Amino acid sequence: MPQTVVVSFFKYQGKRRKWSALARMGRPPLINEIIPGLTFWKALGSGSGNGFSIWPDFSTYGLLTVFDSETEAKDFLASDIMGLYIEECMKHTHVLMHTIKAHGQWSKQEPFVATKVYDKSKPLAVITRATIKPKLAYRFWKYVPSVSKSMDGYAGLIFSKGIGEWPLLMQATFSLWKTGDAMMQYAYQNKKHTEMIKKTRELGWYSEELFSRFHPFELQGNLIDFKL
Repeated sequence: MPQTVVVSFFKYQGKRRKWSALARMGRPPLINEIIPGLTFWKALGSGSGNGFSIWPDFSTYGLLTVFDSETEAKDFLASDIMGLYIEECMKHTHVLMHTIKAHGQWSKQEPFVATKVYDKSKPLAVITRATIKPKLAYRFWKYVPSVSKSMDGYAGLIFSKGIGEWPLLMQATFSLWKTGDAMMQYAYQNKKHTEMIKKTRELGWYSEELFSRFHPFELQGNLIDFKL
């Protein structure tokens, strides 16, 4: 069975539950566990709004996990460890995906292995991740709000969230689209996004970056309202 990538989101309500979720991110339950098939993982915080903000969203957290197979991924999602994440959350969603294409590194690793051929008619998920050079962080975040706003209500966009391991400097984005064509139209025809790409090339904001695309094949939970 092909490698399976899972992006999970958990939304919490109430100060006690939000504080507990923040503490869990700092010391994830799977940190010292041997989990069959798990090859890569990251505990992730998120930004406010649709996530592309310097201000954190203390109600929403993410978890990225990569498994050798779909069976091992689903076994983990049904495990007691995952139960610790969802027992107090108000809503959650697991997006199970197969990689189409990945270029670059995350923490000096190449976690995603392409196993599927791109089909422009199928739903598409995108993960971009970068480590921002500290001396350029101010200029980077100066441009982000306008790009973020350009995604709001964009045709074909199902869900988007800015996530990251470390505020301001280690940032990732996850977006889910109805079709590959919808994503491509935004990426290459939206003025704000193309300006951001141009600035990235001109200024060299990142010391490490990764761009990856996936075909999601199953959604579990109730945070993202979409049927595959």
